[in-house]
Amino acid sequence: MRLPRFPRVIGFDDGPFQRRPGAVVPLVGVVCSGTRFEGLVWGRVRKDGWSATQEVCRLLEGGKFLPQLHLVLLDGIAFGGFNVVDLPTLASRLKRPCVAVMRRLPDLDAVERALRRLPRAERRLALLKRAGPIHQLGGFTFQVQGAEPAEVAEALARVTDRGLVPEPLRLAHLIGSAVVTGESSQRA
Repeated sequence: MRLPRFPRVIGFDDGPFQRRPGAVVPLVGVVCSGTRFEGLVWGRVRKDGWSATQEVCRLLEGGKFLPQLHLVLLDGIAFGGFNVVDLPTLASRLKRPCVAVMRRLPDLDAVERALRRLPRAERRLALLKRAGPIHQLGGFTFQVQGAEPAEVAEALARVTDRGLVPEPLRLAHLIGSAVVTGESSQRA
């Protein structure tokens, strides 16, 4: 993966949502060139549903942003609770490296216990495993399909202004919160 000085990256995060089963969950995608805001896409998924991979593809395929993108970032591997993204399928369809970025190493036992309370738990667990190993490089924690982990760590550093949250993910979080609740949240 050869990156320009200011790689163009999209970061997806879910907005605040009701905890009831099947609730509509906003999905925000923010495009940045380096750390500079360049564009926005908006979609939705269902809480604990099955459409996360398809919705990200729908928001990008045939649109103006996909041809410009070098990397697709996700805030975690699932949106709206456990609407799990099929990371290898996403990378294959978009023909771009796709990265699930985490703030810290997840408690995989706790994740599995939570998943077991949902329908089709084995399928959800299989999607988590398909995403690949969790890497910790350059201060970032992530899973990646379509690129080497060292290249991804370098790219994440280029699109991070301060701290360890890449700017497209930080902005997606702030925008989603502001649209849903009327103001941006404190944690981004």
